[in-house]
Amino acid sequence: MQSTAFIENEKNKQELQEELDALEIQVFRMQENVKEIAKKAYIVSIDQTKEANWVIVYANRKANTIQLMLHECTKPFRGNWDSAIEAEYKSETTIHISDIKGEQNKGFGSVLMKHLKEIAHQENKHYITGDIVKRDFDHVERLKHFYTKHYFDISMDHNEQSGKIVWSPC
Repeated sequence: MQSTAFIENEKNKQELQEELDALEIQVFRMQENVKEIAKKAYIVSIDQTKEANWVIVYANRKANTIQLMLHECTKPFRGNWDSAIEAEYKSETTIHISDIKGEQNKGFGSVLMKHLKEIAHQENKHYITGDIVKRDFDHVERLKHFYTKHYFDISMDHNEQSGKIVWSPC
């Protein structure tokens, strides 16, 4: 009869092999995806989500707007992002978030927010702002949690179903 330690060790080896195989597939896809994404957008970074999946962060800029997008490398890139932050340059000192879209609870928004803050820092912007509007109130608690986690000041008017967010690195 096999010992419990032997069975657990074999299981651990199998789990490690599965993780290694998944990582190898992600790295292969990452190489292919970067080639495709770079044809259409500026590659900002390669990063990992809270689930340790590799993602490509890329951007499109137009006049006074920026769209930061993210594609998870667990699948081939087919021209669509998994998550995006759309923002507008409001002034010499401020980037204003227009919208955050995409899959929820995968850490995509946090990865994108980290990179938006890095861009603000690189471009010497002193604030990232945004509005919480009526259509957001069906998930306002999740938004408050997200922005608090990312060190935004939040002011809410629950009667008017509106709010403002402000982040400053200072």
